[in-house]
Amino acid sequence: MDSLPFPLSGRRLVTGPSNVGKTRLTARALEAWVGEHGSDGVTALDFAPELERDGRILGGRLTRFSEVPETVWYGVVEAHAPRAAGETESETLALAAENARRSRRIVESAPENPRAVFVNDATIPFQSGDVGGLGVSTLFDYYEDADFVVCNAFESDELGVDDRVSRNERAALGRLRAWADSVVER
Repeated sequence: MDSLPFPLSGRRLVTGPSNVGKTRLTARALEAWVGEHGSDGVTALDFAPELERDGRILGGRLTRFSEVPETVWYGVVEAHAPRAAGETESETLALAAENARRSRRIVESAPENPRAVFVNDATIPFQSGDVGGLGVSTLFDYYEDADFVVCNAFESDELGVDDRVSRNERAALGRLRAWADSVVER
């Protein structure tokens, strides 16, 4: 396995546009952690929608790049891609709000006190803002005491900049950047 651009400790954020390897790097970090420390206390939160555009899969789950061991608690959200699927701003926000509600249920059902947490597409739960869903602070509280956390997040203008979903996503990304010990930009 290629070496990782960060140690297996602390809070790491991986950012970039679509299809640059954010999910793949997160999956490699999960594999490395489990290989070195075992799977006890490991949680993987997968918020990524799976979307095909122009014959290419954009985004996708951790399992697209690696097998998540059965002994890892793996919470998967059946997420929408709001900006791609919504035809109006209100429809886009409604899809984002549904993602937030689904994300909250996953995080609330995750085991307490994880040692290591891997979050795929970390801003998806926050695209509708904090209303009715999973607040950024709720996610931070969940993995506050973990030894190692890797989050990846979309960062690009390719899907829009002025709509509410994009503004909410950028605000969440700003909080993730402030939280992280290091940021890997892909």
